Amino acid sequence: MSSSDRLEDTYVAALQHDLVDVPSEATLVGVVRRPTGWFRTTVDENYPALGPPENLLDEFKQRHEDFKMQGMCDEGAHNAAWDEVKFEERYRSYLTDGAEAQEAVAELTDRLQDGEQLVFVCFENTDQKRCHRTLLKEHLAAQL
Repeated sequence: MSSSDRLEDTYVAALQHDLVDVPSEATLVGVVRRPTGWFRTTVDENYPALGPPENLLDEFKQRHEDFKMQGMCDEGAHNAAWDEVKFEERYRSYLTDGAEAQEAVAELTDRLQDGEQLVFVCFENTDQKRCHRTLLKEHLAAQL
């Protein structure tokens, strides 16, 4: 099994409601900047440095709410806000340029190369909404 094959991702509600099969040996790694108490009890550990930076998260959430107030459904508002704030571009830049993020990525890359199986967890259901954890997963896979 290659290092990138030991890296998966899911969302917290899928874990809480048994909607996803996660290998028992996998470490559930939260990648949330502002974890709630119930989130913390669902994952094994959390890397706040791999959540979106505060300014991006705040800007995104504000635009998401603005779009919802304009009558968009939650999914549509989420994805429209994602595009408008250039979320993907800015988050990828953060992963490559942010010292905290670089340190966390290096640590997780080492763990994968040592044979650990990791599952990234955050809040978004990516069946309907785009999410930073899939960008993070791609970024780590490229490092391996």
